[in-house]
Amino acid sequence: MAHFTSSTGETPSPVPTPSEHAQSIAELLTPLFSRLADPAHAERIDLADPTAAFGRVLAADVTSTVAVPPFTNSQMDGYAVRAADLMDASAEHPVHLAVGTTSAAGDPVRTHAPGTATPVMTGAPIPDGADAVVQIEVVDPPHFIGIGEGSHDAPEGTTVAFSTPVAPGTFLRQAGADLSPGATILTAGTRLGSVQLGSLAAGGVTAVDVQPRPVVLLLSTGHELRTPGESLGPGQIYDANTSSLTAALHEAGAVPVCVSTPDDSAAVLATIDAHPADLLVTTGGVSAGAFEVVRDALEPAGVRFGHVAMQPGGPQGYGVAGVATASGPREIPVVAFPGNPVSALLSFEMFLRPLLRSAAGLTPDRKATLAPLAHAITSPAGKHQIRRGMLRADGSVEVGAPGSHLLHDYARATVLAHVPIGVSELPVGAEVEIWRIDE
Repeated sequence: MAHFTSSTGETPSPVPTPSEHAQSIAELLTPLFSRLADPAHAERIDLADPTAAFGRVLAADVTSTVAVPPFTNSQMDGYAVRAADLMDASAEHPVHLAVGTTSAAGDPVRTHAPGTATPVMTGAPIPDGADAVVQIEVVDPPHFIGIGEGSHDAPEGTTVAFSTPVAPGTFLRQAGADLSPGATILTAGTRLGSVQLGSLAAGGVTAVDVQPRPVVLLLSTGHELRTPGESLGPGQIYDANTSSLTAALHEAGAVPVCVSTPDDSAAVLATIDAHPADLLVTTGGVSAGAFEVVRDALEPAGVRFGHVAMQPGGPQGYGVAGVATASGPREIPVVAFPGNPVSALLSFEMFLRPLLRSAAGLTPDRKATLAPLAHAITSPAGKHQIRRGMLRADGSVEVGAPGSHLLHDYARATVLAHVPIGVSELPVGAEVEIWRIDE
């Protein structure tokens, strides 16, 4: 596998492919994700506010405190009966049973008298002695008599008729059918969504241990950058990278901390000192120009810089930076992206998004498929080119220019089209791999 070299006079390695560089980033971040998954570093989350736990990943197995359901209950509105009492029921000779005391949801467990029919509502406890439920629609009459509107029970002397037998267990939800006390509800590594949170609530769980989310220090560099809303002077532009990558990091399950610094190595190092984080992601200052502040600050600290055989997004950097802080020496993994907005976002897409989403319990990869080109394209043969594009109604893909500054084209795109290394041109109708980015 090809790797970058540091600026120590070593012979340069071959330019790595995107897949090789992605593997290097994965190896760099493996210790971080292992630490976050260690139960010793878990965070305790109170489930009184389910939104606080939504999307988090369990750090430990969770067991139920109760049986679910805690009592045998009715699956239908109808009558609880003894199956033996309806053994001889038929259309010609229906069985008539006296109506007993109603069992509604929230009522205590009652006792069922043989030879009677107990009105039960969905979710109500089945009275002791009954072993089946007959749904109200097939009983004569097919509605409850005198129950509701302030009356809990049917008038004394009320009877109902049954024209078919019923098997024991019909329309019963047995106690513990979903979970028994102490049973594992969810295992470590499970991402908590709406269904998972509901299952925890049903099991009486009030708090869970979750994996910490990675705190990512997002550092944008460039003296030309200004925050949207500020006045632009000559040679100045608005900072798009902070907005796009903050949202991208959040979507991938990380906690972004965003800081901009001037083009000064000391300012970069001071920012790292002032903002403890699990991972440093930088944009800009990574190429071979005269004012590459990120490279100037972090290459002496151990971060490697070089090029990946990819367009846009060739200049890259990665490694563990050993930096001196006010509290002593500290090491932090670094992933450095180029500064052009499209290059930065595509770099995140290729190298960091899958890793963060996997750690967050999310599907790591985009949905990939093949689509025919709506028009011919060219590509540098020695690079993996990524083109933003849109799917047409006929299933073909129309791709835009590969420029690293064309963020508006990216904003309108529905797919990313990949042209592999070794391909210099493709005719209309040629199939390319596309990643859906609108889903």
